[in-house]
Amino acid sequence: MAQQETDQQAEQQVNDGFVVDTEDCEEREEAHRARGTARPITVVGNPVLHKECKDVTEFGPELAQLIDDMFASQKAAEGVGLAANQIGVDLKVFVYDCPDDDGARHTGVVCNPVLEELPADSRRLDDGNEGCLSVPTAYAELARPDYAVVHGQDAEGNPIKVRGRGYFARCLQHETDHLHGYLYIDRLSKRDRKDALRQMEEGTPRYETVPNA
Repeated sequence: MAQQETDQQAEQQVNDGFVVDTEDCEEREEAHRARGTARPITVVGNPVLHKECKDVTEFGPELAQLIDDMFASQKAAEGVGLAANQIGVDLKVFVYDCPDDDGARHTGVVCNPVLEELPADSRRLDDGNEGCLSVPTAYAELARPDYAVVHGQDAEGNPIKVRGRGYFARCLQHETDHLHGYLYIDRLSKRDRKDALRQMEEGTPRYETVPNA
């Protein structure tokens, strides 16, 4: 219990209104993972991935356990971000353990995330390569803004803001998309989507997945 309280306090620290998510990352991630159990990953075609998830309204032990399981699942699948519907749970929550382009590690959780609309003059598109645990072994180039701000709540329901640049900004946008029923392949051209699905069909995931009925 004392360790869990320490983790929550660390995740709630803020700087200029933004969560400080770069401190004690390894210790916090390991603590979550030690309390959690890895679950198999849902893949494209599973209905839970293709609809908007329900808002988190209960902030208590069940949510805390889900978050621990999500960190364990993310680690087992060697991911940098994971949304609840990727382990079959219809709730708006995602976890992340992701580096930015400067090599800084960011670790945390966001419930009920909403991407902030940024003015056009502050956005620069990054044509980076993107993949997804729910579309295993497939990758495609996808242009996304290289800066992102997400508003939401922490594991106790407190309001938070998270910001990211580069690869971490891509992660924040990718995971928020998941909770609104969108996979990254939904933002591709028909040709590129078809190619990603072909890559998935031809590949073999390194982690356990949920077979689609």
